[in-house]
Amino acid sequence: MIQIERISRLKDVGIFRDFIWPAELPDFGRYNLIYGWNGTGKTTLSRIFRALELRHPLTSGEAVIRINGRDISSSDFEKVVLNIRVFNRDFVNESIFPHSGEDLPPIFVLGKESVEKQKEVNRLRDEYKQKQEKLNEAIKKKQRAETELDKFCIDKARIIKDMLRSSGSNPYNNYNKSHFRRDMEEIVNIKDVMKYILSDQDRERLFALHRALAKPKLKQLVCKVPDLEKIIKEVSCLLSTTVVSQVIEKLKEDQELSEWVRKGLTLHRNRHSKICLFCGQLISAARLSELEAHFTDEYEKFLAILDNKITELQSLAKQANKVSFPHKTEFYEDLADEYENARQKLATNLEKIEEFFRKLVDVLKDKKRRVFERIELDLQIPTIDQGAVDAVNTVIDKHNKACDEFESRVSDARDRIAKDMIARNFEDFINLKKDLEEKNAAVETLEEELKRLKAEIEQIEREIVEHRRPAEELNEDLRKYLGHDELKLEIKDTGYTITRNGEPAYALSEGEMTAIALLYFLKSLEDRSFNLKNGVIVLDDPVSSLDANALYLAFGFIRERTKDAGQLFIFTHNFTFFRQVRNWFHHLKGQRKKDISKRPARFYMLDCSLCVDGRAASLRLLDPLLEQYESDYHYLFSRLYREVQSSSESGLEVSYTLPNMARRLLEAFLAFRQPQVSGELWQKIKDIDFDEAKKLRILRFVHTYSHSDSIGEPGHDPSLLAEARSVLKDLMEFIEALDPSHYSAMKELAERYESEEGE
Repeated sequence: MIQIERISRLKDVGIFRDFIWPAELPDFGRYNLIYGWNGTGKTTLSRIFRALELRHPLTSGEAVIRINGRDISSSDFEKVVLNIRVFNRDFVNESIFPHSGEDLPPIFVLGKESVEKQKEVNRLRDEYKQKQEKLNEAIKKKQRAETELDKFCIDKARIIKDMLRSSGSNPYNNYNKSHFRRDMEEIVNIKDVMKYILSDQDRERLFALHRALAKPKLKQLVCKVPDLEKIIKEVSCLLSTTVVSQVIEKLKEDQELSEWVRKGLTLHRNRHSKICLFCGQLISAARLSELEAHFTDEYEKFLAILDNKITELQSLAKQANKVSFPHKTEFYEDLADEYENARQKLATNLEKIEEFFRKLVDVLKDKKRRVFERIELDLQIPTIDQGAVDAVNTVIDKHNKACDEFESRVSDARDRIAKDMIARNFEDFINLKKDLEEKNAAVETLEEELKRLKAEIEQIEREIVEHRRPAEELNEDLRKYLGHDELKLEIKDTGYTITRNGEPAYALSEGEMTAIALLYFLKSLEDRSFNLKNGVIVLDDPVSSLDANALYLAFGFIRERTKDAGQLFIFTHNFTFFRQVRNWFHHLKGQRKKDISKRPARFYMLDCSLCVDGRAASLRLLDPLLEQYESDYHYLFSRLYREVQSSSESGLEVSYTLPNMARRLLEAFLAFRQPQVSGELWQKIKDIDFDEAKKLRILRFVHTYSHSDSIGEPGHDPSLLAEARSVLKDLMEFIEALDPSHYSAMKELAERYESEEGE
């Protein structure tokens, strides 16, 4: 268990100038009673303990506290984790009645911890308000970003709709921002935007298909390319063939003449005429025989073969020239160019074939004129694309298939165009979306912060409510303490409303305030945040301003609630309360052991003296007369009697405390001797038969101070203190004159204790 053992040193702390724990002074025990008049340093000590509780350094001076064998400077208090609770004036002002002035507001937050928590709640609420304002602004920015993205999608969707709308069933007739955003998100997810971008050519082709109307199907092109090699072989064979006959050289050499003669001879044969049909002269038999020998049957047959081949080739050339092609406008626009390319290639091939056949015809015609000669064919077969016809028919197949799939192709074309248009807006969409996401993230962050702040506020408020003891228990304590139930504590929010007879209670008396503060403090010792059995409790003048009846009640509460504390410190200047605590401690188990270090309780007193810098407080063992007798009268008499009997000169620092002690001794003596006289000292002393001059000197001496239980700062004539011993001698004579027997008994007691201290 952590225990405070001693105050090792106090340097310029309050009225402790340079205090060092005396070697002969026993360490603090489990129970500690410290007696001292007001102004002797009790509050200073309690504030040192409270600094330990709050883990704050002292505002001035230095204190060194020994805890569990280790000296700890006040500059290191923030590092000390000590289970300690302190009741003093600061606790009351800060935790119970944080507002100054007599007229207190009706709502209080009780407990230093609750006060700090309530301050934290207020701070968090301010922060919550600021965050809410930021959230509102962030929401506006988010809404603007949403509007910009929304407008972007609307505009682009409208363009796509206008570009791709058509009659009939077409999904793009109702294309809107939702469709645009859906399609854009699809592209974003695929992360390959370039696959959707069309070339200008493809784009135009697909737009043409989008605009196209349904077309009829086309027939396949029937166009058989002849076997050119076979034909050229046949022609070559004819060219190499010659006719055997009796050649008329003149006809042989003149082909035109030969042909003219041959046709004429044929006419004459057919008409059986021997008269020349040209000149009308008789053709001789010899001439006819000669001509017949030149133009034999073989000759005629060969010419017929040549004519047939020429006719065949002319027919093939005509066929190549007259191939009927569909017009490209009969194709869908997206196929028109492909078809035209294939048609031109085929047309070129057919032109080559036609030209080839014409050349062969010319060669054969020349052969007819030169049937008696062998002719070499000097003509190459043209290069022909054998797949040209198939290429044209392939396009026709595509067209016919497109007719069957017209609607789906148009739909696909629209989709590809739409994807292209969407993809071209990819970067703008991404930037707008990113901006919206950033704005949305800012909103979500602020919402989370507000959620956290709200939860934190609610949690702290629950802790505040839980930290308060039930009002019913406090009210019961108040009723027992005050003897009535006029004052009550009613729960309101995180604090109490103090009411008197059901109405807000204002201008509480000092005694009522003390009662509320003390009872709350004692009740708070049951809080789960404080371990009573291992904790340190410090009570500084807990019965200040209480009347006798309330004092005894307060003592009862204090004893009951602190008896099990790990360590207890009680400071008081009230001798009646001192006596109650002293008697309690005296009856503790083990308190009668001879070894003081083994006793559970220790008794100390604070003393004050004058030094160069003013008053200086010190802590010492309680005077035996205070510890053993039922009033401080024995102690006061003993101190003043010893001062009178002392042979040494008393310093000013000693004499300074004497007037106050003399006053209290005189008041106590007269209260016993003159109980029937009330009022000031002069009222009680004026009619007593004693030397008038000495009575006046005694009164003047004790009136140096206005309060009987405090020691003020030096502010009176030091000459009064210089004559202290002679005035005190007059006081002793005054007591002896009024009650010789009492004086004699007190004198004997004082001398006995002086003798025991000397030993």
